[in-house]
Amino acid sequence: MLMESPLFLLYASKKADIKKRLEELDKVKYESNERIFAELCFCLCTPQTRALSANKGVKELEKTGLLLSGTEKQISEILKKSGVRFHNNKASWIILARNQFSRAGQMKIKGMLNTDDITGLRNWLADNVKGLGYKEASHFLRNIGYGNDIAILDRHILTSALNHKVIKNIPESISKQHYLEIEQQLKRFAAFQRISLQELDMVWWSELGSLPLEEMK
Repeated sequence: MLMESPLFLLYASKKADIKKRLEELDKVKYESNERIFAELCFCLCTPQTRALSANKGVKELEKTGLLLSGTEKQISEILKKSGVRFHNNKASWIILARNQFSRAGQMKIKGMLNTDDITGLRNWLADNVKGLGYKEASHFLRNIGYGNDIAILDRHILTSALNHKVIKNIPESISKQHYLEIEQQLKRFAAFQRISLQELDMVWWSELGSLPLEEMK
């Protein structure tokens, strides 16, 4: 008789919630250009900032209309009030991204993302959108329903990977090559556990008592 691993048993106990969360994320790709852009801005705001603070800042920018029309100073002030660290830099990144994905004054981000090639799209985002590294680009793609085969190597996931002996240590910084190597290790581990990479991410987050994005909605 096959003995299931503790991780798989945890996954099985959370499977319904995980499926529901993934279905919610998958629907985001069909929403408006403005919603997709807001998700990008959220990911631009998350480095060294709590997700709740980043989400609070972006929601306030959406509510006031400043996300699509505000000046760098106005955006920076909202981010600062929301607890977003490095708010000046991140306001600058939002302005740059807004200009990058707008055409004739209208947000057109959906038509500018090659979602037929998610790996290539992640590379492009990390190389061309200021403020996005591999982790943030992966986070953005997951948030808009394209995260099935990519890893978000944040501190919690790396710690879980270390605890499960998928990796030998948590690196201080991660180059593109190292990121891809760890991602492949996680894919092999997830396959061994008979769950998807995205489900593995969800299971490990569920150990903290919530699934990704649950506390932000």
